[in-house]
Amino acid sequence: QRACDLASNDSDSSSSSSDAGIDGIGHPPDFPIAMWDLNHCDPKKCSGRKLARLGLIENLRLGQKFPGLVLTPVGVNCVSPLDKDIVGAAGVAVVDCSWAKLEETPFNRMRSPHPRLLPYLVAANPINYGKPCKLSCVEAIAATLYICGYMEEAQWYMGKFSWGHSFIELNETLLNSYAECKSSEEIVRVQNEYLEKEQAAHNKPKDFSEFYPTSSSSCDEEDDDKDIEKVCNQTDVK
Repeated sequence: QRACDLASNDSDSSSSSSDAGIDGIGHPPDFPIAMWDLNHCDPKKCSGRKLARLGLIENLRLGQKFPGLVLTPVGVNCVSPLDKDIVGAAGVAVVDCSWAKLEETPFNRMRSPHPRLLPYLVAANPINYGKPCKLSCVEAIAATLYICGYMEEAQWYMGKFSWGHSFIELNETLLNSYAECKSSEEIVRVQNEYLEKEQAAHNKPKDFSEFYPTSSSSCDEEDDDKDIEKVCNQTDVK
């Protein structure tokens, strides 16, 4: 599930209608939130850029090392509740780049002692709503915070976008399951079990039997009411 590891500016939508946000939800973190902005995106649609305009995220330079947890494809382990102390002490950083330009993105110049991947989640941003793993910057940040036990902080960040509440609502079951895990390995197991159930449900033949007519009907029964009998036995084609 490497596609879930970082945020893409292709899906980072914070259109003018999103600028209002939702105030009064959660509270800000007391640890750093940062990003490497590769300038791949449309500034008007980038959730990372909006956070920067609001002063809610720190911009990192290429080559600059971040001491906290970083969401990156070079990670080996998934984010898990075991990372709570790392996040609380040193924060979270994301890579703001285009999904279409992953091959040319210099991830080796965005270093951290704690590289991580995100498990399976579904995007709720306006560009990629409903698409697996196509998370925007703010969704990736919120997911990490939520899984690590910082639910209030996650809600606070999502509250800066008018559509933000949808991300947690759409993924609430999975996020809560991930937040209860004890390790990265358990996160992966929960993810895989969820995906297997989803696939099984998708492959299951549809049962339309409840819509089929039964073998007997009121028309087969003798009825003294001649008007009802006539209606039941008549084929009316219009």
